[in-house]
Amino acid sequence: MILRYATNLKLAKELYDASKPKLQGDQGMSDTFTNVFGMPEKSVKLAGTIEAAAAGLFAVSFLSKTASRLGSLATISVLSVAAYKHFEAGHGKKGAQHALDLLGLATLSLFDTFDGKRK
Repeated sequence: MILRYATNLKLAKELYDASKPKLQGDQGMSDTFTNVFGMPEKSVKLAGTIEAAAAGLFAVSFLSKTASRLGSLATISVLSVAAYKHFEAGHGKKGAQHALDLLGLATLSLFDTFDGKRK
């Protein structure tokens, strides 16, 4: 349980750091989304908003397993698309590694919330 909270805090920090340039309207980020990944420019703010919301949920995950689960599901939804787009753009595993690492941590955090005991 303590390990899950530590993992969730790491995820919160990493997701918050990743969301900042997207939410601040960084032109390089917009160019990457539109030119490299072939996504509409509005998806930059959407991805940043979901990442920031997931970071907030992970930060308060010590209050409830539900917050941890919602943060994990939001993270998995955004980062699975990010990893796919990196592979599609030809960046390979090296380009998608950060997204894959966080995706793995979010998946582990999600699985850790299920203890297998019915109440």
